[in-house]
Amino acid sequence: MRTIRNKVQLIGNVGNSPETKTLENGKKVASFSVATNEFYRNSQGDKVEHTQWHQIICWGNTAEIVEKYVSKGREIAIEGKLSNRSYETSDGSKRYVSEIIASEILLLGSSSTKA
Repeated sequence: MRTIRNKVQLIGNVGNSPETKTLENGKKVASFSVATNEFYRNSQGDKVEHTQWHQIICWGNTAEIVEKYVSKGREIAIEGKLSNRSYETSDGSKRYVSEIIASEILLLGSSSTKA
């Protein structure tokens, strides 16, 4: 049990075009959302689809690959860690955010690139 760590693996579809920024130190950061779908049958036997949205953050070389190759609707596999943070809005209310900090990305479909 000592090898258990904070690890997330997702396969889903990119929900919006990635937003990439270059910071003052020259390092790149990219952010985008990914939708994962789960299917099940309800008590009436009807097939139900449940979609969950995940916010993804990529740094450095991974952000550069996202900027070049990732677009809205693309199927993607992501491995990373779950990160939780909070911030205060301009009106003083506190917001909480859960994000996945991606360490590896695999573009799925006809042209695959591993980051």
